Amino acid sequence: MIIDGKALAQHILDNLAKRVEELKEGGITPHLAVVLIGDDESSKAYVRQKELKIHQIGAAITINRFENNFTEEQLLSLIATLNEDPTIHGIIIQRPLPEHIDNHTVTMSTVAEKDVDGFRDDSPFDPPVGLAVWRILKEIQHHKHADTSVEKWAQTQRIVLLGKGRTAGQPIMKLLREHKVPFTLIDSKTEQRKELLNHADIIISAVGKKNIVTKDDLNHNASLIGVGMFRGDDGKMHADYDEEEIENAVAYFTPVPGGVGPVNVAMLLSNLVDAASKL
Repeated sequence: MIIDGKALAQHILDNLAKRVEELKEGGITPHLAVVLIGDDESSKAYVRQKELKIHQIGAAITINRFENNFTEEQLLSLIATLNEDPTIHGIIIQRPLPEHIDNHTVTMSTVAEKDVDGFRDDSPFDPPVGLAVWRILKEIQHHKHADTSVEKWAQTQRIVLLGKGRTAGQPIMKLLREHKVPFTLIDSKTEQRKELLNHADIIISAVGKKNIVTKDDLNHNASLIGVGMFRGDDGKMHADYDEEEIENAVAYFTPVPGGVGPVNVAMLLSNLVDAASKL
């Protein structure tokens, strides 16, 4: 069964639209500032999705676009200005950044209360990708008719995570640990990889490469959540697995596009509205 991320996201966005309307009545319009450097096609597509959904909930967005030669000094100066602007409630520095710009320096230059991506350790916000995975776990739990909290249910599941990258794997690990949910991390050095996958109840794949998970890795009761994506030779985005191959090999899976991505954007906007609500 396909987990429809677009439908889940729309439900979240509908609720956010109501909250934004209430904030506007009080004179506050949630406002996201995005900095996009370079011409990475995936980054531009993700920013377009943010812009579309921001307008859908009635919030505001300012996109600052620069060429690859935009310097770290210039970026830090811009971030300092955005930090001081009281009309800006969230700041996104779209990754990946050019090699001459240090990711950690940029992350720490954004004030915690506007770090709606949840990159800082002291950010009051959980990373949207982790929140998106958690929301999808809740949806799977609902379909399985598990009569308990999503946290208690997740704690009973054999969860396997593939990938420990900074923008996906690490935020997901952080969220699972916060909820005291045990999981097994698989990387290139993991022994008995196939056995771990075969016995997993939930597989979260956050690598971004072709055929990371195949039909032979799965059992029919498993749920497969695809966070990682890559652009294929056809120019389209694809999951870490072949959807046609695995669709009858698992109980539930998320598609690409239309799976984790829309929920990720919705959770980012939820963080933005929360930031505006704290004023």
